[in-house]
Amino acid sequence: MKLYVGNLSFETTENDLQDLFEQQGQVGEVALMTDRMTGKSRGFAFVSMSDKEQAESAIVATNGTELHGRRLSVSEARPREERPRPYGGGSAKRSFSGNGR
Repeated sequence: MKLYVGNLSFETTENDLQDLFEQQGQVGEVALMTDRMTGKSRGFAFVSMSDKEQAESAIVATNGTELHGRRLSVSEARPREERPRPYGGGSAKRSFSGNGR
């Protein structure tokens, strides 16, 4: 079961989240979301737990608790929604000759 963890401090690391959620059960993966350009945290992460009961226990135990001065928001992750690609996302090739035609 995958959990969404929001309202993270920018100093929170994947190891911090691993340690926090391992108190509730076996953690499969921790993915801290970062900005592609700067590499800095975006303030949220996903934590995968192998057992649904442990994951539900982790939600109850960690939602609203404080980590690095921020109150965590923890819930079951929702499926990713498809978003339209910028500029239409097509593969049409355009020629820009600069002559105004």
